[in-house]
Amino acid sequence: MTSADGQLILFTLGTAGLAVIGSLPAGLAVGWWLARKDWPGKSWVETFLTLPLVMPPVATGLILLKLFGRRGPLGGWLEKTCGIPIVFTWKAVVIALAVMSFPLLVRCIRTAFEEIPRHLEEAAATLSKTPWQVFYRVSIPLARRGILGGIVLAFARALGEFGATVMVAGLIPGVTETLPLAIYRSFQTGDDSRAWLLAGISALIAFLAVWISNRLTRTRGLI
Repeated sequence: MTSADGQLILFTLGTAGLAVIGSLPAGLAVGWWLARKDWPGKSWVETFLTLPLVMPPVATGLILLKLFGRRGPLGGWLEKTCGIPIVFTWKAVVIALAVMSFPLLVRCIRTAFEEIPRHLEEAAATLSKTPWQVFYRVSIPLARRGILGGIVLAFARALGEFGATVMVAGLIPGVTETLPLAIYRSFQTGDDSRAWLLAGISALIAFLAVWISNRLTRTRGLI
């Protein structure tokens, strides 16, 4: 393995980590909201959040490209007002990974909150605790293993993302290339040995991430 391969692995791990960490606050809020609240149209929201899991990733990437492109509503505004280009940069990689891994993160967090006995939160509320204090001091600690399992699983999903990334960030070696993109490029250029090496590394990282997630979600205790 060359130094370029090492930098590629670090870049993939770093962008996947940023994607999950950046989407974690929203994941906690949405997961708790879905677990604890009922309202008309909730099923529509749940369906919308699940779309990245069932839509072709390239379709999701096309939507992101239209949103964050220079002529898009978000990308154009960011570039004109803040001077921050998005598409075909590492920031586009992080956005694509975050969008594709967010549904798994929310699902795990929602399940973790649903498994907390409500009477524990209600008891804390009777002790003059604000809703935020109940959430921060009771709900999150009790759901911590499920939350951590969701973080690891979302991280594993981000590591394997290809379709949305190549659409919104392109395949630019040393700039936006992640492990899956590097595997594809190596295979296309006939460098089979490098493709297999990177595929093996990807499989090992994914295996460890899924194993850790399963350990956390299967052995978590509420009290």
